[in-house]
Amino acid sequence: MEFDTVRANTNPHLNQKIDSQIEERIRFYATQPRDVISARIEELDQEKDIERYLETNAAAIALGGIVLGLVRRKWLLLSATVLGFMLQHAIKGWCPPIPLLRKMGIRTRREIDREKYALKILRGDFQAMPTNPDELKKNPANDVLSMVS
Repeated sequence: MEFDTVRANTNPHLNQKIDSQIEERIRFYATQPRDVISARIEELDQEKDIERYLETNAAAIALGGIVLGLVRRKWLLLSATVLGFMLQHAIKGWCPPIPLLRKMGIRTRREIDREKYALKILRGDFQAMPTNPDELKKNPANDVLSMVS
């Protein structure tokens, strides 16, 4: 599994809380009909991950700082600070707003996908996928591509 910098820099108790919530939802939806599971998967497709929150908020604050900087130059420091945070996040995978967003329950893309693909398995999306290794060797790309589309 690929290293997740956001999770690595998040308080372990918060990670555990998020993981527990995911597991509770999966257990709940395991008892639900297909259409209810499908509705939840659609919700997950719309859920913004932590990267999206960072990008949106940073762009809005930086733009606001530039607009206010036209009136008073000191506001340009706000834009510079936000852009510095974004640069730090791009280089290190972490920046100061992340702990606050994690406390608010904002999840990483991997966490959202974990729930989504567990629900897809419960819904039966991958049942048509051959499990016999000899069958997979024939043309696994077509089978895999049809399963994930």
